[in-house]
Amino acid sequence: IICYLLFFFFFSSRRRHTRFLPVSWARRCVQETGPRAGQLGYHHRTEMNKKIYRVGLAARDGVTNNASTANDLTEKNITPMGGFPHYGIVQNQYVMISGACVGTKKRVVILRKPIFETTRRRFLEEIKLNFIDTSSKLGHGRFQTAEEKNKFYGIRASKAK
Repeated sequence: IICYLLFFFFFSSRRRHTRFLPVSWARRCVQETGPRAGQLGYHHRTEMNKKIYRVGLAARDGVTNNASTANDLTEKNITPMGGFPHYGIVQNQYVMISGACVGTKKRVVILRKPIFETTRRRFLEEIKLNFIDTSSKLGHGRFQTAEEKNKFYGIRASKAK
C-alpha cells in the first residue's frame, strides 16, 4: 500500500507542474501572424485562390458607367441604390473578387501575386461578367437605377415641387 501511495503521489505531482511540457504559444511552434495571449487587435490572415473578376475605375473621376457589362449596357455605377450597408457610396477604384472577404467593411485588403502559379482550369479560364446587380441591398430591391424606379412609379410628390 505504501508503494502504491508513493507511486500515485510521484506521478500526480509531476502532472501539476506544466512548465516542462511543450505549450502551444512557444515561438518556434506558432506562426508570427497567429493570435497570442493579450493580443486584442487585428490578426493577419491569408486567403488563397481568389479570382479577380473586375477592377473598376473611380466614380469621383467622373466615371458614370463602371458597372456596365457587354450584355447589360445600362449606364450605372457600382454603388447599389441607397449605398452599401455600413459602407456607403463607392467613390474610389474597386476590385471585384470571388467569394467572401473576411473582416469589417472598410478594412484595407492586401493583394499579391501567388508564390506558386495556378494551373487549375477554373483559374485559367477567361472571366465574362454578364450582369452586375445594383439593386438596393436594404430590403427587397427591385430597380437597378433611379431612372428605372422613377419610370415605374412616376414622379413622386417630393420631386414634383
